[in-house]
Amino acid sequence: MSDKKALAGHLAALFCILVWGTTFISTKVLLRDFNPIEILFFRFILGFAALWLACPRMLKLTEKKQEWLFAGAGLAGVTLYFLLENIALTQTFASNVGVIVAVSPFFTALLSLWLLKAEKPGLNFFLGFAAAIVGIGLISFSGSTELHLNPLGDLLAVLAGLAWSFYSIFTRKILAFGYNSLQVTRRCFFYGLVFMLPCLPLMDFHWGVGRFGAFVNWSNIVFLGLGASAMCFVAWTFAIKRLGAVQSSVYIYLVPVVTVITAALILREKITWMAGLGTALTLAGLILSEMRQFGVRKKAESLRLQSRNKA
Repeated sequence: MSDKKALAGHLAALFCILVWGTTFISTKVLLRDFNPIEILFFRFILGFAALWLACPRMLKLTEKKQEWLFAGAGLAGVTLYFLLENIALTQTFASNVGVIVAVSPFFTALLSLWLLKAEKPGLNFFLGFAAAIVGIGLISFSGSTELHLNPLGDLLAVLAGLAWSFYSIFTRKILAFGYNSLQVTRRCFFYGLVFMLPCLPLMDFHWGVGRFGAFVNWSNIVFLGLGASAMCFVAWTFAIKRLGAVQSSVYIYLVPVVTVITAALILREKITWMAGLGTALTLAGLILSEMRQFGVRKKAESLRLQSRNKA
């Protein structure tokens, strides 16, 4: 892969993280008038509609058996990930969830070995993972003096991280068929919404359209639906296509970093020394995890040049 294509993948992943790292503000505002399942359903309905308008052509599969991959991606990355994360937040501390969900790159690496027969991650990946997790822990617990364990909520957070890893793997397998990233994302959204429907009556869902009369409500739903859902999921699919499931997933380490910076700028929250140190460690972990991939690309490029010169 050329450096330009890889750079495009890195920029797409970084764009997603910058947006996703700020969504907590919109969600926090919306929770005053909406419950978690309502926010989730409305944002993905809007995201699906936007993707349909952007590309109204139907995606024609080359094989019918590929359908289960789209269904799996929609179930894992849309329905399960967000529901598990939201329910976890009602059972345990947000700081616990922030740290635990960040293990998804580790799960992605293991699943890639098993399902994609990918190359085994090197030492740099695991060192980077360890540094990032310590950094995220410092960021998440910078405002408290002790770690509180809540088995049910923490387990749900682990399952959420695992669900996102499956989404990355399913998407990688789908992209191998050569489909358009936007159409792939839209089909995944469709299945995510389908699997979400049985949950609506069980989680006290109400249409309550009058709530959208307030500017703060509809503007935040639009941000979550068009920005955080439609645009970011397409960009994330593009990043996976360019970088692979494992390499793109390590950018998830940056979400707490973006959240801390955004909270300081918008909510005027103070950045403590623990949060500052955690940010530095998280960035170091990301760099460590990416170093090996950079070396692999350079070596491959060098071998191609040598082969071309010999020819």
